[in-house]
Amino acid sequence: MPAEPPPRFLADRMVGTLAKWLRLLGYDTVYMPEVSPASVKSEARRQGRILLTRRTCFLNQKDMPPFVFIRADRFREQLKQVCIDLQLTVSSSLLRRCSVCNQELETIDRERVQARVPAYVWRTQSTFFHCRKCQRVYWNATHRERIIEELRHIGIV
Repeated sequence: MPAEPPPRFLADRMVGTLAKWLRLLGYDTVYMPEVSPASVKSEARRQGRILLTRRTCFLNQKDMPPFVFIRADRFREQLKQVCIDLQLTVSSSLLRRCSVCNQELETIDRERVQARVPAYVWRTQSTFFHCRKCQRVYWNATHRERIIEELRHIGIV
């Protein structure tokens, strides 16, 4: 039996930091801060995504797509709630999405990023990733350890 694909999310304007952290975990998470509640709801349904929201007006609506009502104000509690409620895991997809625009990162030739990264990074790193959409360059350095430490602190790892 084939494994179920990981869930995909659509986050409304009230949970932007949660969206970023779900991307860091490797989950496909669209963030729509400029869209009305009705449009967010219909877009989540159209794209087959789980809606993440803090909007209480959605709680009593009958025509909702799958959604998670986020109870907490702070992203740490929000992330923990989503991981527990949906049984999300930290997998090999950790840090494999652009935290800004949600695209999957691709490995890029070291020589192609030399002019785009600080000299120290160029000297100390051998593997680089980039986002084709927004052109950001990523590498595994101390921020990776800080993210993992934060996930441990939250209780996810």
